[in-house]
Amino acid sequence: MSPELPRPELYRPVAVDRVGPDGLTVEVRADDTECRALAARMAIPAVAEFVCRFSLSAAPGGVVLAQGHLRARVMRICVLTLDAFETVTEERFRLRCVPAGRESDDDDPESDDEIAYQGGAIDLGEVAAEQLALALDPYPRKPDAALPATVESPADSPFAALARRQPRH
Repeated sequence: MSPELPRPELYRPVAVDRVGPDGLTVEVRADDTECRALAARMAIPAVAEFVCRFSLSAAPGGVVLAQGHLRARVMRICVLTLDAFETVTEERFRLRCVPAGRESDDDDPESDDEIAYQGGAIDLGEVAAEQLALALDPYPRKPDAALPATVESPADSPFAALARRQPRH
């Protein structure tokens, strides 16, 4: 018997057969413990709030089309000042959930992303967490952060100081 894999931080499985002809709306909302786990996974100081609303519709062949609206309040570290600041990340997305092994080989960047699922259920919590990872700015800046107006002269740089210490031949 194989060991059971640990569940992701935000486990919200939805059975594909629940997505009927009228579709299905699902909201994924993280509690405090899940927010802390998401922050650790994303390597950011904090996730204060995390909500993702999905509108699902069935398509032939076990495919589920998903439209999502993600909203998260997160704490980030400014790349210029190294100050922590809170920001809201909001993202709308579309994707296709397909049975594992039935992914397309379409490499058109305009095509909807595909998420493979197994066992007749889609983990919408994991889908939402992946969308947050994609939506986070890799170089976050505080709204009022700016580069310094003056630049050190080469003679004032730490490297110039090292160069002065080197013996000359």
